[in-house]
Amino acid sequence: MNDSQKAVKANRSLVLCLTDLAIVILSYAFSLGLAAVAGVFPDRIYVAVLWIAVPAAVYTVFFMILHINRMIWRYASGNEYLRLLAVSVICGLASFLFFELLTLQNALPVLYSIISASVCAVVILLSRLCYYELVNTSSVKSAGSAPKRLLIVGAGTAGSLMLSEIKHNPALGLLPVALIDDDRAKQHRRLYGVRIFGGVDDIESVCSQQNVSVIYVAIPSATNRQRARILNECAKTGCSVKILPFFSEIAGSDSIADKVRSITPEELLGREPIEVASESLLSFICGKTIAITGGGGSIGSELCRQIAAHSPRRLIIIDIYENNAYAIQQELIGKYGDALNLEVYIASVREFSKINRIFSLERPDIVIHAAAHKHVPLMEASPDEAVKNNVFGLLNTATAASKNRVPKFILISTDKAVNPTNVMGATKRICEMIIQHFSETSETNFASVRFGNVLGSNGSVIPLFKKQIEARADVTVTHSEMIRYFMTIPEASQLVLAAGAMANGGEIFVLDMGAPVRIYDLAKKMISLSGLTLGRDINIRYIGLRPGEKMYEELLMSEEGLSKTLNDKIFIGKPIVIDSKTFLSQLEALRRLVDNPESSHDEIRRLLAEIVPTFHPEGQPSVPAESVRCPG
Repeated sequence: MNDSQKAVKANRSLVLCLTDLAIVILSYAFSLGLAAVAGVFPDRIYVAVLWIAVPAAVYTVFFMILHINRMIWRYASGNEYLRLLAVSVICGLASFLFFELLTLQNALPVLYSIISASVCAVVILLSRLCYYELVNTSSVKSAGSAPKRLLIVGAGTAGSLMLSEIKHNPALGLLPVALIDDDRAKQHRRLYGVRIFGGVDDIESVCSQQNVSVIYVAIPSATNRQRARILNECAKTGCSVKILPFFSEIAGSDSIADKVRSITPEELLGREPIEVASESLLSFICGKTIAITGGGGSIGSELCRQIAAHSPRRLIIIDIYENNAYAIQQELIGKYGDALNLEVYIASVREFSKINRIFSLERPDIVIHAAAHKHVPLMEASPDEAVKNNVFGLLNTATAASKNRVPKFILISTDKAVNPTNVMGATKRICEMIIQHFSETSETNFASVRFGNVLGSNGSVIPLFKKQIEARADVTVTHSEMIRYFMTIPEASQLVLAAGAMANGGEIFVLDMGAPVRIYDLAKKMISLSGLTLGRDINIRYIGLRPGEKMYEELLMSEEGLSKTLNDKIFIGKPIVIDSKTFLSQLEALRRLVDNPESSHDEIRRLLAEIVPTFHPEGQPSVPAESVRCPG
C-alpha cells in the first residue's frame, strides 16, 4: 500500500470516527432535550455535561478497541452490521453503568438512558448503510456505464454467494434483478432483496419482463443433462450466458463471481459425457512406456494428460511442431514434476530412421499414432502432402513398431475414412488397411480407432464459430442440413485408451456417439448464448460444401458389421478382406507418384481411388457456394 492509499484509508476512518462521535453527542443531547420538555432537566450544569461526555468517551474507546472503523464497510455483510449493533448496545449499557457509578442516574430517569442508547445504535447503523450506498453508487458511476441487468439461475448456496458478492461489488457492472430456481419452496420469495420468480421453464418470460441482458447459471452441482436443459431455455432469450463450473473447479475459491466462464463444447453438446475408459481398462497404462506421435495436438495432448494421470513408467511425446510439444511438456511438468518420467522428441513421422531410432532407444510398450494432416480443404489442395504424412508417416511408424517388437500399436482414424469423398478420408482409409496388413504379418498387436468430429479441437467448427461471433462476422455454415457426429476431446482420448486395452489385433473400434448434431442448430445456439440476435446483430451465411466435404458422415461401411465389447458404448467393426500383395504394390506405386514433383493431383486421386474402391471424390452432390444469408 503506497502513501496516498494509506492517507485515503486514514481519512475514511477519521471521518467515520467523527461521525460516530457526533451521533453519540446528538443522541444524548436529544435525550436531555426530552428531559427538559418533561420538566426533569438536571439542576446542575455539570451533570448535563457529563451526561454527554461520558457516552462520547465510552463509544470512542470501545469502537477503537474493537476496530469497528477498520472494517471495509463497502463490502460489509449482515454479520458486520449485527456486530456494529451489538457493540452500540454494549456501549449504551457501559455508559449507563458509568452513570450509576457517578450517581448521575439519580439526576435523570432510566428511561432517558434507554432512549439515548437506542437512538444512538439506530443512527450509527443507518450511517453505515448510507455510507455503503454512497460508496457503491460512486463506484458504479466511476465504472462509466449503466450496470447490466442480471438474472441468476440457482438460488442455492452458490447462487446466494454469487448474489451477495455482486451486490457488494458494483464495480462488476451488474445489477441482479431476478433469480430462478426449480425449488418451489424458494419461488416468489426474496434473497438479498432480489425476487425468485420461478423455475427454469420461466427463464424466457422473466428475461423479457425484467429486461435482462446477462444470465449467470450458478448451479455447480448440475449434471450436463440438467445444464443442457437450462442452456436450451437461456438460448431462447438472446441474453449473454455465463456458467459457474462444477464444485470441484471452484473449491477453495475466494470469489464466486470471478469463476463464471463461457459455455464449453461439452455443455453445447447437451448430453452426459460418455465414459468409455474405466479404471480397469486404464490399468494397462500403469507401469508401461507409452509413445504418442502427434502428442502436442488436440487429441494427442489430451491422451498425454490422461496417461500421465495413471502412473506410466515413461511417457514419450513425439511431434514435429515444437510449440505444441513444448506447451504440453510444460503443462505436465507443472502438474506432476519429477513424479512423471517424461521425454519429448521433435521428430517427423516421415523420417523412418528417426522414428526407428526413438523406438529402438525407448522400447515402448504401447504406441499411439495421432500424427496426421486432418483439414479436409487443405488436403484437397495438397493431396501429395496428405499421402506423405498420413499414409507413409503411418507406414514408417508401424514398420518401426513392428521391427522393434512393440507389443501394441493403436491408430487414430476417422469416420471420414468410410466411403470417403475427400483425400484426407481416403488416406485414413489406407491407414486402416495398413494396420490390417500389419496385424496379419507382425508380432505387434495392431488396431484402429474410428470416431467422428471432436468438439473444440484445432480446426473444428466451435472455435471457428466462436471467433466469428466475437468479431461480429457472419457465421459460415456450409449447408442448412449438414449433420455431424460429435464427441469431446476427453471422450475421444478415452476411446483410444480403451481400444488399447481391448485390442487383440486387426480391430476397428467404433464409439456409439449418440444422435448426430445439425451444424446450423449448433451455430444458432452459440449465437444466442453469446447475447446476440440472429438477423439483427449477426447473420448465418451459407457458403456451400467445401471440396471433398460430405453432407452426412458415416461410421461403418456396408461391408462392416458390428460386434459388441464389454463396454456398451464401444463396438468393433469387422475388417474388410484385402489382398496384401496387391495392396503393397499399390503403396509402392503411390510412393513413387507423390515423390515425383511432376505428378499431378489428379493422378494421385486416381490412384487413391484404385486403392480405396469406396473413394468417390466426385460422388457427393455439390451445393453452390453462394453468399446466402440466413437471418433465422
